[in-house]
Amino acid sequence: MNSLISLLTSHLRVAGSPSLPIRFFHSSPRPFSRHSPLAPRHFAPLLAFLLALPALLLADQPESPARLARIKDVTTVEGIRDNQLIGYGLVVGLAGTGDKQQTFFSVQTLGSMLERMGVNVQSQLTTIQVRNIAAVFVTATLPPFSRPGMKIDVTVSSIGDAKSLAGGTLLLTPLNASDGRVYAVAQGSLILGGYSAGGGANSKSVNHPTVGRIPSGALVERDTSVDLSKFESLNFLLRDPDFIEATDVAAAINHLLGKGTARVIDSRRIEIPEIAKNSTDVPTLMSRIGELTVRAKPAAKVVVNERTGTVVMGGAVTISSCSILHGNLSIEVTTEFQVSQPAPLSKNGRTTVVPQTTVQAQETPLQVVQLKEGATVEELIRGLQTIGASARDIVAILQAIKAANALNAELEVL
Repeated sequence: MNSLISLLTSHLRVAGSPSLPIRFFHSSPRPFSRHSPLAPRHFAPLLAFLLALPALLLADQPESPARLARIKDVTTVEGIRDNQLIGYGLVVGLAGTGDKQQTFFSVQTLGSMLERMGVNVQSQLTTIQVRNIAAVFVTATLPPFSRPGMKIDVTVSSIGDAKSLAGGTLLLTPLNASDGRVYAVAQGSLILGGYSAGGGANSKSVNHPTVGRIPSGALVERDTSVDLSKFESLNFLLRDPDFIEATDVAAAINHLLGKGTARVIDSRRIEIPEIAKNSTDVPTLMSRIGELTVRAKPAAKVVVNERTGTVVMGGAVTISSCSILHGNLSIEVTTEFQVSQPAPLSKNGRTTVVPQTTVQAQETPLQVVQLKEGATVEELIRGLQTIGASARDIVAILQAIKAANALNAELEVL
């Protein structure tokens, strides 16, 4: 804006009279002369300034935030992806914190494993009581180009009523993909991020003791690599669909490989139809394209988690003009049990327990937050903190703002 003011001053200064006051209306009926404050020759700079004013105002506005990102950071290659694996197994070695008697499938799994090892206990399954085993599901992500012998991390989650998996060891567990074939096997000692101690009413639990991880705990047994030499075309998929970003990616590829090499199919997909025309092989071509940089603007998105009351908002989120009225209504119902005894020497009286229920309702006055057009996330949060809104209140308020079409961003509720 300083440049705009200086330009205005320079255009409206009368030539040869720096201290002469500028008057836009002349009260004298006599015609303009050479020495008049607004002679015709003075209108040329003013007219040029008025014509340039819209462009100057647009130039002074701050640009939306953007950053330089590599193509391999904002895209993936179609056909090269991860695969999910899952398996059912047994964790042993727990210190009395495993599944209880009512979780019968863990005992059945133990009986089947013992039978495969030559120990027959099928007739005694109903009487076996073990507290140091737990039935679990094992999950893992198989990365692309995985070959036999590679190690991957696995996550172990209890599916019974075990209190904790601390100190447990996962026995050999096959991991299957959606096609039913085994791609890896997992085994090893668990690492937990929490613990559980005590029992009954006198217990303490930190974090989540029924889920653990085994770093490099699974061994890949089947080749899932992709033969890049058979690719006839390359398709880059944007992680966040955007037509402008897709056009920029195609332009960067065409600048490197030649005009017409890449084309935009839709807001997510950029295609290189004939990669055989390029002299380099597919891995080299992908590495060259992946290092190209494009201007990527952060998506205007708000993510809320109603279970934990967490709200994450990007810096590009703006809010239209709106007013927020917020109030709390709390209802507390308390029941106390009192003992009613009969009068002394009463023949038919008896002692009974009588519940006394008390209902209290408290409503706080409405708090008002007013936001102007183009308000930022910081202004919204500051205003909500001023009225004493909690994290869960903010989640409800954001959903209401979105419903009123005042939130200029995508709202995702987890």
